[in-house]
Amino acid sequence: MAILPNIKLPPTPPFKRPRDLAYASDELPPPLTLATLSIQHIATALTLIAYVLAAAQIGGLDARATQSMVTATLLSMAVATFLQAWGGRLGSGLLLVHVPTSLLVAILGAILAKYGFGSMVIVGLIYGGVGLVISFVFPYLRAILPPAVAGVVLCLAGLSLIAPALAETGSLSADMVHLSGSDALVGIFTLVMIVGLSIWGTKQSKLFSLLTGILAGLVLAAAMGKVHGLSALADAPVFDVPHLPKPVFDVDPGIIGAIAVLSLMTQLCTFGRVVLVHKMNDSNWHRPNMRMVGAGIFANSLGNFITAWLGAYPCTTSSTNIAVNHISHSTSRWVGLTTAVLIGLIAFLPQVSLALTLIPRPIIGAVEVYAAAYLIVSGIQLISARSMDSRAIFMIGLSFVTGVGVMFLPGIAQLVPQSFRFMVENGIVVGGVTAVILNVIFRLGVKQSAQLDLAQDTPAANIGRRVVDFVEDHCASWGARRDVAVRAAQAALEASEAIAAAGQGRRVTGVRGSFDEFNLNIELLHSGAALAIAADQKKLEENVLEADDDTFHAALETALFNVSHVLLTRLADRLGSGSRSKYSYLRLHFNH
Repeated sequence: MAILPNIKLPPTPPFKRPRDLAYASDELPPPLTLATLSIQHIATALTLIAYVLAAAQIGGLDARATQSMVTATLLSMAVATFLQAWGGRLGSGLLLVHVPTSLLVAILGAILAKYGFGSMVIVGLIYGGVGLVISFVFPYLRAILPPAVAGVVLCLAGLSLIAPALAETGSLSADMVHLSGSDALVGIFTLVMIVGLSIWGTKQSKLFSLLTGILAGLVLAAAMGKVHGLSALADAPVFDVPHLPKPVFDVDPGIIGAIAVLSLMTQLCTFGRVVLVHKMNDSNWHRPNMRMVGAGIFANSLGNFITAWLGAYPCTTSSTNIAVNHISHSTSRWVGLTTAVLIGLIAFLPQVSLALTLIPRPIIGAVEVYAAAYLIVSGIQLISARSMDSRAIFMIGLSFVTGVGVMFLPGIAQLVPQSFRFMVENGIVVGGVTAVILNVIFRLGVKQSAQLDLAQDTPAANIGRRVVDFVEDHCASWGARRDVAVRAAQAALEASEAIAAAGQGRRVTGVRGSFDEFNLNIELLHSGAALAIAADQKKLEENVLEADDDTFHAALETALFNVSHVLLTRLADRLGSGSRSKYSYLRLHFNH
């Protein structure tokens, strides 16, 4: 650990450190804390090796090929996690642990059964190659991937975890009728320990609340005779290296297309997870950093592409490990680097990886319940961060209907042709793709600039209301941040009143607005001379109460305008005024 401070990591974008984090992105924890935090991530990630074992079982692989695929997959997890945490041009620079993706279990099982272990090479190359191409395109997709799309994906990811999490916590039977009371006790006890320590624990105990909860659950499970499979450890070799498969490239073109489409779809999940961890690291978070998202997809895809030659099962970023970040209040990428190195070592120690996969189901279910709750709430926060009009409401609502509909009615997938069935079997993918498509469609007809003209006979009392309605309605249709929209509406109202109070024939005749992802500008057009927006310190010092009859009204007018000036400078990020041909304007600029 002593050499770690001498390692210089590539810089990440500037973050405003959240106060509730024990260790932020670039902060290096003490050696013991670093090791313990990494073990929590490893214990969580390695349980998902079960997806690899399930695909191998469906595909009828023998013990040797199965062990080789597990070893190769662990190496893939290590490579991608390391690249992700390292950052720079190779990854996002965030703590994102990579795990086998559940989306491919069924289709990979079928591919293995037909073509054997060697087919994993072409699967990994296609899956990783498509992701590499997408990583270069993603930074240019900001307009069609607003935070609401990421929020929909995260919410659906959390919702998709509910059923398996509850089923594993109580060891429910396949027909969801029989419940194991003792397993439910272990799962609930584990969850209570994790949540309790995360909320009410000391700063140190919060760091290790997940590991403490798992260990407490293991002790209870062992006391109740719920820990099984220890005899299998004796049959596993102490040290092993992956058995390189003989590549099989002669596969059905339809399979290649299916893997390519699935790779494309799963990048939406990576998009949402990178955005979430970025938001966890920056209390001043405003929007997705698309360069960071593209780098995150690149790290994942490069890891899959490199280890494809070993026969690795494709991996993706882990939602459950993001929940571990939240539980431990730590997002240090040093933890990601250490986790990657340790997983790489474990890849050659089959007994260690097998021991971690023997953690009882109720304990894993408890962790997934926490992860589901956290992802749902995080998704809602992303969705509600922007103002919404009917377009956004329908985009979000219909995306949930399609995504949750697939989860509630899995038989829907049987209604489409076999070649397209894999596309509608996953609610996260269906809902995420729906959100992207609807966002593109609903953006049609939405201009990023607008103007409202106010007739000469508009009552003065109604001008302020119409200006506020204009700002609120267009901020919602443009998808501006809610806090910026509120400030803009308040500032526009104050500006309209300041113009009226300035006198000399001034009257608001219209309002104009323009928006892009980084700037919101509101201009109030008015008659009369342009306002002097710089406060006159000499006039500010005039005492209205001491003014005589001749100067009272002028002093009062100056004082009122200066009060408005102070309010406007606090609400808007920049003020401007001037004249254009037949009218004058007062411009309010807001950083977005």
